[in-house]
Amino acid sequence: MAARLTRILVFAREPVAGSAKTRLIPALGEVGAARLARVMLGHALIEAAKAEIGPVELVGDPHPDDWDQPVEGVTTSAQVGADLGERMGESVEQTLARGECAVVTGTDCPGLDAARIAEAARALDGHDVAIIPATDGGYVLIGFARFDQTIFAGVKWGGESVLAATLANIEALAWTVWQGAPLADIDEPADLKHVPPSWLVEGDR
Repeated sequence: MAARLTRILVFAREPVAGSAKTRLIPALGEVGAARLARVMLGHALIEAAKAEIGPVELVGDPHPDDWDQPVEGVTTSAQVGADLGERMGESVEQTLARGECAVVTGTDCPGLDAARIAEAARALDGHDVAIIPATDGGYVLIGFARFDQTIFAGVKWGGESVLAATLANIEALAWTVWQGAPLADIDEPADLKHVPPSWLVEGDR
């Protein structure tokens, strides 16, 4: 366990048909894509709780108070900011102000389990930032023992350069970074090969 309490901030959009995992709609349909989004949300929250490194907070768009909550004991808050970088930065700064480390995850990575989350949190004992890269050039987890707004400056979210741009910003601060083994996330129909078969319902096209 990390020396400091570590809060896991799970960032997610509400898993509703037509607005959830829209890039998967050509393969799964609107209902199927939303159904998978709900399964992935549940997985992310369950694994975050199992990591046992500190409190778990669902940071939703919109505010997740009215969402179907798959895990008890999870606190909720709304994403605040114009883009993903601002939204993550706001939540991270609030967490650090409480004296906690912050680990930010999404809900798109079936391979991001409790052991990997805990490993990244432990890495914050000796590093300023911990990252688990995604195989598409982004990352599935980023954790902070301290934070600076410039870390997300100029990052083009959703592109292949997210990790590289973030690392360049951290290097400019002369901060230390731990990186874990890359994991696949689920964004495009080709990524569905990484989804456990039990997560998909027969009939989703």
